[in-house]
Amino acid sequence: MLSLDEGKYLIKLARKAVEEYLGKRVAIEPDNPPSSLLEKRGIFVTIETYPGKELRGCIGYPYPVKELAQSVVDCAISSATGDPRFPGMSRKELDACTIEISVLTVPEVINVKDQKEYPKCIKVGKDGLIVEYGYYSGLLLPIVPVEQKWDEEEFLSQTCCKAGMPVDMWLSPKVKIYKFQSQVFKEEKPCGKIVEVELEVKK
Repeated sequence: MLSLDEGKYLIKLARKAVEEYLGKRVAIEPDNPPSSLLEKRGIFVTIETYPGKELRGCIGYPYPVKELAQSVVDCAISSATGDPRFPGMSRKELDACTIEISVLTVPEVINVKDQKEYPKCIKVGKDGLIVEYGYYSGLLLPIVPVEQKWDEEEFLSQTCCKAGMPVDMWLSPKVKIYKFQSQVFKEEKPCGKIVEVELEVKK
């Protein structure tokens, strides 16, 4: 688990990375990060409009492929400029957006004897999901089903949809499903107070 101070460092690093890239087309280097942020971790950087909270970009590394601080720089820039769902951001637009960072645990495959057991193996508000089948892959962060008020079955179906597969594909024995957890830090408003987000686990 990261401390709030470490989370604040990451959020400020993400914003500075986007500011510098949009202004000068320069990818910054992390400035003297704490040793804990040099570990390899999976992360996602999400950018939302404020106050509307509409998604503006979300890019990440599901698996721990790079040092955390460097991953934040990479993914922050990609979220602002490389999310294929949106046009690239302007520097002025960034001033009206908030930044959120999800630091992930290593995804673990869910093993079941019967595919119908999957909903019992996950918890909305705690787990994120990855669904894989051949070249198809979809990921949804733990916060998504909470915001959308999905139950576990709908969460599985929507992750399949994200992967471009039929919504009931999670029932196929050929599909691999992974779960992971995340620690989330975000700005309450652009350049404002940075907090750790506590998700309510569905009982």
